[in-house]
Amino acid sequence: MATTTPDGGVRGPAGRPAHAGGHGGDTEAPMTHRQIMEALSGLLLGMFVAILSSTIVSNALPEIITDLHGSQSAYTWVVTAALLSMTAATPLWGKLSDLFSKKLLVQIALVIYVAGSVVAGLSQNTGMLIACRVVQGIGVGGLSALAQIVMAAMISPRERGRYSGYLGATFAVATVGGPLLGGVITDTDWLGWRWCFYVGVPFAIIALIVLQKTLKLPVVKRDVKVDWAGAFFISAAVSLLLIWVTLAGDDYDWISWQTYAMVGGAIALGALFVLVESRASEPIIPLRLFRNKTIALASLASLFVGVAMFAGTVFFSQYFQLARGESPTMSGVLTIPMIGGLFVSSTVSGRSITKTGRWKAWLVAGGALVTAGLGLLGTLRYDTPYWQTAVYMALLGLGIGMMMQNLVLATQNQVAPEDLGAASSVVTFFRSLGGAVGVSALGAVLAHRVTDYVEDGLTALGPAGAAAAGHGSSSGIPDLDKLPAPLREVFESAYGHGIGDVFLYAAPAALIAFVVSMFIKEVALKGGPGVPEGAGTRQGSEVQRDSAGAVQTATADGRGRRPALTRTED
Repeated sequence: MATTTPDGGVRGPAGRPAHAGGHGGDTEAPMTHRQIMEALSGLLLGMFVAILSSTIVSNALPEIITDLHGSQSAYTWVVTAALLSMTAATPLWGKLSDLFSKKLLVQIALVIYVAGSVVAGLSQNTGMLIACRVVQGIGVGGLSALAQIVMAAMISPRERGRYSGYLGATFAVATVGGPLLGGVITDTDWLGWRWCFYVGVPFAIIALIVLQKTLKLPVVKRDVKVDWAGAFFISAAVSLLLIWVTLAGDDYDWISWQTYAMVGGAIALGALFVLVESRASEPIIPLRLFRNKTIALASLASLFVGVAMFAGTVFFSQYFQLARGESPTMSGVLTIPMIGGLFVSSTVSGRSITKTGRWKAWLVAGGALVTAGLGLLGTLRYDTPYWQTAVYMALLGLGIGMMMQNLVLATQNQVAPEDLGAASSVVTFFRSLGGAVGVSALGAVLAHRVTDYVEDGLTALGPAGAAAAGHGSSSGIPDLDKLPAPLREVFESAYGHGIGDVFLYAAPAALIAFVVSMFIKEVALKGGPGVPEGAGTRQGSEVQRDSAGAVQTATADGRGRRPALTRTED
């Protein structure tokens, strides 16, 4: 029979402290909403910093690339480099979270982000900036993956929908606040675009302090080795694939020996990764997870959701600045409909899922909205009425908000606690991979479409076009304010039509995500923190106190391995 302790806590039979979650008699009272929000405050701030680092640069990029004398390819790589390193690092962060202190890993990720940001602000050329974005991406990858993992470690799957809504809201606020802040900084003469990288540093330092004071999680002590070989092969495979997608059609033809070499190399590295993972005692991505149909389908859907998600956030800044001639600040203001849609749908869907435990309807509806939004955005031109653009953006935002967090929820509900980090990072990995490949491929498409449309526009101008051609180049990012009126209109039209084509090409990816989500079997969200429904019958746990009085929990992992001891962090 449970008893009450002097400090107000609840003890199970034999006076043992209870463990959150409600499985069995040895369970501790779940954390209150206030306790959870205090614990999550630093984590949400860290997530805010991570997202801010990406969105604050988006509206400044046209000016950054112009100032550093870069090309459309460099523009794409500044975005892709961060996505690439984030994608490659995500599985490793997830696996490390299953082995070491999640709190310490979040703090390390913040420090890496700060280091990359400070040096990025000092960049003197696009090469240096791209290298710094790689470092930033490693830190952002850790924060993105660990946010879901830490949340799952504290909150039951049923309640997780509510708090995933808070993550979605944080994402929305940072996404809308980033471009606005970046635009204001870029438009302010005494600041300039370099402060877009510096401004996130104070937020990151505050997040470090808040995390130290508020986040208290059990630390799993397990004497195992990290699968560095697996991390290397998956990073190499993804990197080679992205380099091929970015350079193909520009530095060499799509059908060429370079293509055969890079694609073949990526496939070979991927095969080596699978071989290493099948033999590793602690694989980066446990292949057995994919035997679960829900996890396999959620990962596939996330791959294509990533294409849609990052296409929307990356190319809108170019559309408003280069096709409509808006300032960086106004470019941020004009994207509010998409972010508003994401904010509303992520919050509403999260609360609904917490109330009902049902999530599939939101996934399917989100897939339909993303597909419709991208299809309609495919009709964009430089003179499309803004109200139409706003409606299309809102549809896209609503759909992304319904799908992004809920695919992770569906996956977390299917795994045992010891695989929580790896499973969560798998879905995040595929979403980042889809975004990285999508941005690379769509950026290459945009460069070629803009070049073709500019050439067509100059030809239509006749002799005047030939005379104006000396004032601009279709291969770099133009400075519209310095172009003659006829040539400026040619470039605006070219970018408007080209970016419309990019959204149209991204729509089939959203359609695939929609179709895949329809085949995911719904299992209602229930159970304790990090424990899927029914896990209580498969896993035993006993709780004891060490000599210092700290709570220790020995948990059998269901695979015959020695139980792992956890100690609550101070």
